[in-house]
Amino acid sequence: MTAAIEINGLVKTYGRHRALDGLDLRVEQGSVFGFLGANGSGKTTALRIILALARQTAGSVRILGHEPGSAGVRPLIGYCPDVPGFLPWMTARDVLESSAILFRLPEPLARQRVGDLLDLTGLADTRAHVGGYSRGMRQRLGLAQALINSPRLLLLDEPTSALDPMGRRVVLELISELRGKTTVFFSTHLLPDVERVCDSAAIIDAGRIVTSGPLEQIRAKNSATRSRLLVEVDSPVKLQDALAEQPWVSSVTKAEAPGALVVAVTDFDEAAARLPAQIADLGLRLRRLEPQEASLEDVFVGMVGARS
Repeated sequence: MTAAIEINGLVKTYGRHRALDGLDLRVEQGSVFGFLGANGSGKTTALRIILALARQTAGSVRILGHEPGSAGVRPLIGYCPDVPGFLPWMTARDVLESSAILFRLPEPLARQRVGDLLDLTGLADTRAHVGGYSRGMRQRLGLAQALINSPRLLLLDEPTSALDPMGRRVVLELISELRGKTTVFFSTHLLPDVERVCDSAAIIDAGRIVTSGPLEQIRAKNSATRSRLLVEVDSPVKLQDALAEQPWVSSVTKAEAPGALVVAVTDFDEAAARLPAQIADLGLRLRRLEPQEASLEDVFVGMVGARS
């Protein structure tokens, strides 16, 4: 199957600054793909080239088998920027109906699609003008507008970066609803959002991809070099103080569960052998001891932090 996005050796320079430095990336059709990177890592530059808003210095880009910006690919993609802009006097229905006209949708199809998207985004009963919308409502309308042409590829640039917790939740739920219906390419620096809705991801740093693939594989790459144990005892403070002095412990933090600690260790086998003995020596009751899977944040910090 043709990839939704296929990038090989992509280079973009601005004077002496190399924003993209031989970037390689493949996004399979049907995935919800997280494009992760810190500010200045090259995410926006790559997205602008994908959208044909900028031209690469070197390398190749194919979008659903087409050149970016070509007549063959324009009807197949939808795009929602980080700050969608609308004429303030329009309603949500006005915005979507105007977008349907731009895509030359037949009137019956446009009417049905506008209604469906207003329902999907929770804006069907909103009669207010867009100028009075909250940031979350604007983001939902931006998603609806990007979906008006039923795109095969939906490109989202930092869709939740400035939203409050409730607004983020609504937008992420909308993205989850699209799974299996279209390919979603989700550019962000918010790792929890990627873990919540994406099945695959790539981490970009200094204009290059440092890792990519299904989330499970990305986490597994990190597990060999960094191990963590979840420990639950009856007196976590006492254990935390004692573990801080052990050479095989790199850090100890409180877990979300009451009485539990997350212990990052330098040697998993040594920790598994010594930790129960340490707890027994302190006269504590061990309630739970289990390995904890590396989070996407662990991978990100380990890979990007090691390069910075």
